[in-house]
Amino acid sequence: MARVIIAGCGYVGCALAERLIARGHEVWGIRRTIAQLPGGIRGIAADLAQPLRPDALPAAPEYLVFTAGASGHTESAYRQAYIGGLRNLLDAVDRSRLKRVLFTSSTAVYAQDDGEWVDEDSPTAPVQFAGRIMLESESLVAACGIPSVALRLGGIYGPGRTRLIDSVREGTARIDEDAPRYLNLNHRDDCAGALEHLMFLDGPQPLYLGSDPNPEDRAVILRWIADRLGVPHPPGDPAAMSRGGNKRCSSRRLVESGYTFQWPSFREGYGNLIGTSP
Repeated sequence: MARVIIAGCGYVGCALAERLIARGHEVWGIRRTIAQLPGGIRGIAADLAQPLRPDALPAAPEYLVFTAGASGHTESAYRQAYIGGLRNLLDAVDRSRLKRVLFTSSTAVYAQDDGEWVDEDSPTAPVQFAGRIMLESESLVAACGIPSVALRLGGIYGPGRTRLIDSVREGTARIDEDAPRYLNLNHRDDCAGALEHLMFLDGPQPLYLGSDPNPEDRAVILRWIADRLGVPHPPGDPAAMSRGGNKRCSSRRLVESGYTFQWPSFREGYGNLIGTSP
């Protein structure tokens, strides 16, 4: 039985915690308010933006997972969460038995914008603050003195996060028909599954891309959702561009390490969500 701390135990962190608890592991979850944590998670009410008391954390954890998110899409919020919060956690945690630190990063570190494929070895030269701060955070984790793994995630969706479906159903979605705009998606279950896989993997690489293996043009996805819902296709609008560049992220390294995606493309993931929605 492993002792695991999940810092920022929210959408992905709770899904990971539930998987680990089901397998008999002991899990602590850090978040500002713990009343809504699922059963079995040992809650630690703390603000990662503030220095943490070492005695507030469990002794001798074996794995530390940082899945915290920023409180807003501003540079100060990102820096507070991903630099300040990460440093506060690393300063406070008991390292006596710590085997591995896992960090959820972002595909925002890539600036590629011509639909090309990128992987863990592709250049990272982000022009936006989010990507720059995530790269800084990755470096902070890599230099912490404990073996670490960063998992770069794309757009996370799943139960309760159905923005694309809702926009098509409500008639607010728009499509850029001039050129493909690729989306790199991550179902919540695969975010959690990949983290669990990398937590216990023998000799992991320090960096993995975690997007599902089948990035697709946003217009194709929206039209497919419309067909499944039985509603008209979204109209064209040249201004309807997705945020975050235009690249295709390869998860080959993750798959070759032995991970099997539960939801390998938007068709399986969104199909399930549409089929189970009221």
